[in-house]
Order: sequence, then structure tokens, then C-alpha cells
Amino acid sequence: MHKQNQTQTKFHDEEILVIKSSEFNLWQGLKQSNLEEIIEIINKKQEFFPRSQMELDENFKQIIPYLVFKYEDSIFLMQRKDSSSEQRLKNKLSIGIGGHIRKEDISTKSIFDWAKREFHEEIDYNSDFKSEIIGILNDDSNSVGRVHLGVVFLLTGNSDQIKIKSELKSGMLVPAKNLQELIPKMETWSQIVTEFM
Repeated sequence: MHKQNQTQTKFHDEEILVIKSSEFNLWQGLKQSNLEEIIEIINKKQEFFPRSQMELDENFKQIIPYLVFKYEDSIFLMQRKDSSSEQRLKNKLSIGIGGHIRKEDISTKSIFDWAKREFHEEIDYNSDFKSEIIGILNDDSNSVGRVHLGVVFLLTGNSDQIKIKSELKSGMLVPAKNLQELIPKMETWSQIVTEFM
């Protein structure tokens, strides 16, 4: 138990990329206009602070690449486990592969590079895909959303050979037409993106 607490503390003390909330004219939902302007703010105004300090500080937005994988007419759907590091999201369904941008992750200023790195950290997939930003997601309706901002990517793959690496989740391809009935079981960000899909 003591070892687990040490691990959790170390995890939450990693330095992550944040932007002052006041830098944005914040909106509710998935924004699809002025995306380049928002990416420019992220590139120029980024700061790094310990995650443990940022999780409850609504003066900052933690920037999260949120990656939706599509193959033909199916979307990769995951379920978080009880042991998820973000307890506010445990057991929720998600169509977004996401994670914090750590200070050690920054080797270029391209958010596409950050997203690609996050995808390969979380997902076992060895085929080609193309990626595009489909919007910037802000959801201030709950405590998780108020401290995060999602850069939502659509990854279109050419293979169905995809599975989760992390022990914290399970995942499978699901026909996009079936997602609507699963919305009540999804985390809020996935609910918003699913409505767009």
C-alpha cells in the first residue's frame, strides 16, 4: 500500500504543460473555428507545473491531445478500469486516447508530434494512419473539464489490428452507428465528440 502511494505521488508530481485559462476566450463544447489561433497560444504561452498542483487549479488548463481512432465505419472504444489514475473517470467509456504533455515529451513544437507519441504510448498499432485536428474541446460543466482543454484529433487507420497497451483500460472497434446508445456510459468529453461524429 505504501509503495502504491509513493508511485501515485511520483506520477502526479510530473511536470505537465498548462496554459493560463485567461489566455482563452473559453467556450462550451467542441470548437471548430480559429483552431490555428488556439494552437498558436498553446505553442507560445505554455508553462510547466507539477500535476499535483494543477489538478484542482482552475486558473490553468492542462492541454490534452485527445485522439479518436477510426477504421472504415468503426471507432475504437475503450473502458477505464477501477484502478485508473484519474479516479473521477473510472469505469467510464471513452473514444478518446489522451494524456498529459509532460515536460520531457517536448522535442518539437508540433502538436501532431505530441499526439503521435501519445498514441504509440497507449496503443499497440503498427499500420499507417492519417491524422487531422477536428476541434478544440472545452467542457466546464464538471471538475475534470474545468482544468483540462482537449485538442481533438481524428486518426484514420488502414488496419483493424489495434489494441490497448495500458492495463488501466480495455478497447475494441465498435460500429460508429452503435455509439449513440452508449453515450450515457461515456465520460463527458467522449459524449461531446460522439455527438459530432
